[in-house]
Amino acid sequence: MTQIVLCLVTFLLAAFQGETQHTYWNYAMFIWSFSPLLTLIITVIEMFGLHLLLQLCFDWDDFTTGVAMSSSLTTSSVFVMYANFYVCPKCLYSIAIAILALLVAVVFVLVVVKDKVLDKKTGSYLAALPGFWKVLEAFVSCVIFISLTGYDATPALIMCIVAYVIPFPIIPVVIITNIFKKIQNCLPFSVDRFSFVFLVISVVLYAGAAIIWPIYTFRGNPRPSDCPGSYCVWAIQFMVAFMTYVNLILFMLDLVFTLLGICGFKRS
Repeated sequence: MTQIVLCLVTFLLAAFQGETQHTYWNYAMFIWSFSPLLTLIITVIEMFGLHLLLQLCFDWDDFTTGVAMSSSLTTSSVFVMYANFYVCPKCLYSIAIAILALLVAVVFVLVVVKDKVLDKKTGSYLAALPGFWKVLEAFVSCVIFISLTGYDATPALIMCIVAYVIPFPIIPVVIITNIFKKIQNCLPFSVDRFSFVFLVISVVLYAGAAIIWPIYTFRGNPRPSDCPGSYCVWAIQFMVAFMTYVNLILFMLDLVFTLLGICGFKRS
């Protein structure tokens, strides 16, 4: 319940602050509202013993631990973004919100530590490395999407955006089919082979974007002298380039681990 209370207090204080409707701000508000809602749903399900029925369909402990890991990742990123973009030495109200955001992230991290270290929950997919790796790929994709601002609509950059969009909706499909194992028996194709093809396509798309985006965004466009430390269009465009390389590395390692069948990844 601590996560729920802290998230709601942080959300309300941030809402009363009345900041600009930038995509980073909207992302923070979404995480501070969605994370406690998901925690509340899990709490209610366990309170009424409904998880005993859900265990017939999937690994409940793996799901709850995986949700806690995902929430710790997103709330930590929100703290970093908020402190980076909205905190200044004289902004006492924003500093208070940033401190609360940090506490929210710490509480979710402590839940993960409890599940992994104290309760020794290993996880079958979502709370294990293969599933959480997919969550990381989806998370980095979300950071790219909320950073897509201030670009000229040239065909080359539109191609990059298409490259970012194509893999994104497939990641939840892969995650869901691996959580609900019984779904795999109903599909007319192999999920493992589908995941392998998806990874190959994702690596090719992100490799192209990793080349095209920096060339067409930063060629003849050096960092402006009046650009603050982090908050300007150029810096946000650089964030897109950086996260493109991060996701390219994640997809490449995912592909290598899948080919070799190591670290818990299924060999296709």
